[in-house]
Amino acid sequence: MNQYIDIVKEVLTGDWKENRTGIKTRMIHGLQFKHFMPNGFPLLTTKKMAWRTCFTELEGFIGGITSKQWYKDRKCNIWNEWCNPQLALAIRHPELEDDLGPIYGYQWRRFNRPYRLGFPITSKFRPRPLSQSDQLAIIVHHLEYNRTSRRMVCSAWNPLQLDQMALPPCIYSFTVTTCAGYLNLEWTQRSVDVMIGLPFDIASHAMLLRLLAEEARLQPGWLTGSLQDTHIYENHIDAAKEQIERKPRELPTVQPGGPMEAWNMFEWEAAHVVVNNYDPYPKIKLEVAV
Repeated sequence: MNQYIDIVKEVLTGDWKENRTGIKTRMIHGLQFKHFMPNGFPLLTTKKMAWRTCFTELEGFIGGITSKQWYKDRKCNIWNEWCNPQLALAIRHPELEDDLGPIYGYQWRRFNRPYRLGFPITSKFRPRPLSQSDQLAIIVHHLEYNRTSRRMVCSAWNPLQLDQMALPPCIYSFTVTTCAGYLNLEWTQRSVDVMIGLPFDIASHAMLLRLLAEEARLQPGWLTGSLQDTHIYENHIDAAKEQIERKPRELPTVQPGGPMEAWNMFEWEAAHVVVNNYDPYPKIKLEVAV
């Protein structure tokens, strides 16, 4: 994806900035990622992506899962660095090692509902009966009965529950619109780790767009990311320079799995995903700044 490589190049020219991790960053504010889905699924080819891990995290978010063990059991280790005895909630409550708190998926499905710390959610939340706190189910409802709506918004940023979360959401909202037979999705991101996080964020929201499009019987259209504090950590600079020397290859096609006749995104599983013609460069190992 040339769009991603262009972002890497631009951020490498940014100003140095200190941050909470102690590892300074090159940073630029206010960039945009934009991709038209009929041109291929935006799975990065300039390094090998752990796409199954990415889609498993999305499955957990859609289901409202807040148990770290649920993700680990499915070989999704994205959240392993969070909510341990040195971080977040577990500083005060070591027994909360497995509890990620009311993170992304909880807000998507049960926005601002009371959360019981120490009782992580380990099974998927079903969308019936329809609740005003179930933002994702409301979007699906609009797509079925009022698809021209401009109110299809989902927010993960809840100031009243931030202190219960293992990590405040970097991607704090997404919106969905329809036009000319296409379904479009834009996400808004306050903090963008270009080298580790952004490729996953792109792929995850591309799959979310695909799932919603299948639900609505529409074609996936524009995928857009509004990127605010967009940064590359100092210890990732060499890897970034290596990556921009790699020429992007043809994008793969991705099938979310499941027959259209019985499609239900709330029952979707990442294990069903099929990725075709994915030919990436080798993986680039990077350390997470926590």
